[in-house]
Amino acid sequence: MITDSTTNPAHSAPADSDDGRDHGAHAARAGAAALMLGALGVVFGDIGTSPLYAMQTIFTSDGGQVGTARDAVYGVVSLVFWAITLIVSVKYVTFILRADNHGEGGIMALTALIQKLDFRSVRTKLLLVALGILGASLFYGDGMITPAISVLSAVEGLKVSAPGLGDYIVPLTVVIVIGLFAIQKFGTALVGGLFGPVMTVWFLIIGVTGAAEVAAHPGIIKALSPTYGAAFLLHHGVVAFIALASVVLAVTGAEALYADMGHFGRAPIHRAWFFLVFPALTLNYLGQGSLILRRPSTVSNPFFLMMPGWAQLPMVILATVATVIASQAVISGAFSVTRQAMQLGFLPHLTIRHTSEHEIGQVYVPAVNWFLCCAVTVLVIGFESSASLASAYGVAVTATFILNTILFLAVARVLKGAAPWKIAVGALVFLTMETSFFAANLTKVIHGGWLPLLVAAAVFTVLSTWRRGREIVTPIRTELEGPLRAFVDEVNAMQPPVHRVDGVAVFLNANIETTPLALRANVEHNHTLHKTVVILSLVVARVPHIPEAKRLAFDDLGHHDDGIIHVTAHLGFQDEPDVPRIMRQAAAHPDAGELAGIDPDTVSYFLSRIAIVRTDAKSMRSWRKRLFLTVAHNAASPVDYFRLPADRSVIMGAHVPV
Repeated sequence: MITDSTTNPAHSAPADSDDGRDHGAHAARAGAAALMLGALGVVFGDIGTSPLYAMQTIFTSDGGQVGTARDAVYGVVSLVFWAITLIVSVKYVTFILRADNHGEGGIMALTALIQKLDFRSVRTKLLLVALGILGASLFYGDGMITPAISVLSAVEGLKVSAPGLGDYIVPLTVVIVIGLFAIQKFGTALVGGLFGPVMTVWFLIIGVTGAAEVAAHPGIIKALSPTYGAAFLLHHGVVAFIALASVVLAVTGAEALYADMGHFGRAPIHRAWFFLVFPALTLNYLGQGSLILRRPSTVSNPFFLMMPGWAQLPMVILATVATVIASQAVISGAFSVTRQAMQLGFLPHLTIRHTSEHEIGQVYVPAVNWFLCCAVTVLVIGFESSASLASAYGVAVTATFILNTILFLAVARVLKGAAPWKIAVGALVFLTMETSFFAANLTKVIHGGWLPLLVAAAVFTVLSTWRRGREIVTPIRTELEGPLRAFVDEVNAMQPPVHRVDGVAVFLNANIETTPLALRANVEHNHTLHKTVVILSLVVARVPHIPEAKRLAFDDLGHHDDGIIHVTAHLGFQDEPDVPRIMRQAAAHPDAGELAGIDPDTVSYFLSRIAIVRTDAKSMRSWRKRLFLTVAHNAASPVDYFRLPADRSVIMGAHVPV
């Protein structure tokens, strides 16, 4: 069944709020610093721990065909540096972070912007929206692999510092992964506050370690020239092409960076990247390249072997903590993507908990959290090593890069009015590079790359099926409901008058303009109404709280003293949707009218429901109808969500064929 949620944050209007300027410059600086620290702890964990396995994978995969000759090492370091520069620094941090949907980032934010734009061709718009859904689906595949490969790669450092503990790598990784997902319920702010200082230390250490190696052998700095990367691609042919599949490991986490924008905002992410993260990563990759040139045998694990012997075990511990944090980036991103998918109508209502008093984007989705926990645990046990997982990595990431670029260029052209030549240059630079990365990663499909593609296909099927089902059901439901004011006029004109019984009935209704199905069913089938009828709609604004004095609005629907009233409750995203409490506030409100003095503990609550009936109609394939019904039945219970008393809640409605 599908039940009214009575809220629609995707279409709620922003409300006035204090912009915080009156708290003083000191408080503003403190808040900005806290957000920047939190961003370090959540947003950059994924890309910040790529040095653990990126260079190692490039030089050891496919039997070490890249080799450790000077031109190969310089070429690889050059490719890694320019991949980070162009994809992360230029594309994401400089440009794409500007494309937000009310502060939210990620490919679903771009999809939301696409839906709002007017295109000359309807087919073009539908295609772009479909690409957005596909990109979101691929992100879930990335979200499963990132925690597994990140934590495994760190714990595998035990092979260097304590070889006797090798048998404990997989069990220890599983324990760490489960612990990570267990703390998600405490919120991004707390997680970021705990992880931020750790990641600050992490970036300082990897930067200093790399700088020390570079200082000893400064010639490696020449590798920053793009000519070395170009020469490597030209002279090494197939080997260089296959190496691109591993080079992309250095930029995994860029999409999570964008998806997590709603948690912290663009400015803190921008500052943290250019002031600390980017310089530290550059120095570390240069240092690893220098070490491989001096001691070719270190390709087995250049990150840990760059450390002095006494520091290797402490670094394994720090790396393990850092990779736990790396997983946080995609987990938080998955929560954000899920929330946006719900707002855009691609998922039913799931239980979502706002975990911040100030940021609407900081959310926790229990169902997604524990699904990812189970999936990551299975991957760790099934693949057993980061090298094996590396084969499954990259396909989803690079495909998401391409889709993000296409959607961003469409938004830039239509919404921002960017000149055609700028769009052409952007497409040439980014799509050429990202398509090359994607093509190189296609060679991994049979070795594990099929896994994220399979996950993406499953998620895409669910999202598109739910959206298609809604498109079929919504017009039928709207027709069944009919206009609210016309219904009230009809009730008041009935002869003989409808029978009124003692008590107060509250009918929750998502659409302010239409009649709750439960109300219509009660009149048409039971021929009765309570003496006091409240039609309640909740509207969620994009601010943390709405003052109680400004929360409620009353409408008599054109009739005085007929006992039927419409109440709109405006809530902030941090306000609990506690309907009984809202009714207490309504009863004490100066404009309560007929509601004044009612006893909220005796109120009956009515929820509207549509029971979907599968028919032979050709609207959807039979298997998609079954999937749509399954997803609908697993939506969150509105009785629990709205804190309704189960013994005084009634669900009524109508059947809708699909």
